[in-house]
Amino acid sequence: MLKTRLLTAAIALPVVLAAIIFAPHWFFTLFIAVLGLIGLYEVGAMTGALSFRGISILLFLGALPMFAFLLGGQPGAWLPAAIIVLMLVLIARVAVEGSEKPIERGALTAIGAPYIGVLYPYFAFLRNRPGGVKLIILMLLLVVASDSGAYFAGRSLGKRKLAPKVSPHKTIEGALGGLLATVVAGLILRTFLEPSWTVAATAVLSALVSILAQLGDLGGSALKRSAGVKDSGWIFPGHGGLIDRTCSLVFAAVFTYYWVK
Repeated sequence: MLKTRLLTAAIALPVVLAAIIFAPHWFFTLFIAVLGLIGLYEVGAMTGALSFRGISILLFLGALPMFAFLLGGQPGAWLPAAIIVLMLVLIARVAVEGSEKPIERGALTAIGAPYIGVLYPYFAFLRNRPGGVKLIILMLLLVVASDSGAYFAGRSLGKRKLAPKVSPHKTIEGALGGLLATVVAGLILRTFLEPSWTVAATAVLSALVSILAQLGDLGGSALKRSAGVKDSGWIFPGHGGLIDRTCSLVFAAVFTYYWVK
């Protein structure tokens, strides 16, 4: 399993970095559109949206807004904010009730479809804006720092569970370790990627990215637990699906875009 995970990461990471650094805007937009379609497929597979009703929800609440935003312009900030709040409500519901009271499949599809369709385009909005390559790389590295810091702090110091019904292995100590690691990483990366930012602004951005990355990770876990699945898909052998790999990035990408806008 470890060899499979390492091989998958060794193949996927250079492809993603090459698309971020070298691809023209139109190609990166197309790249995100393809990822979005994969994400919508995973939502449909998780929620069993195989009926006419389920497919209609995926099309009208997911694919349609995604292509409208990627091709025609950005939504108002209220829309991604509303989707993020909806995901936070889902996290809270699972944190309190667990998966003992399952959400109706159509309703769960209606949550997952705009989660992909509205939020995924922000990867393209962020990367394709002036200076966007540096910004999206900074955001990615901060999220990696948050995930890594939370993992190692949780393993060595973790005692108090953060949200056991949502993600049983996450701890409060891990969350704080991820927050600290992200702030330190942001202050180091600032020198190379965004030296014009003040130390205070960089620290605040880094802290908020870590919080949103951890909430995004919990959002992905809440979606999977509500659907009764372990992984969102199989596209990355040893790592699960696309949503598994991107859930910690989505909220952070939206926030970073509006932070620098």
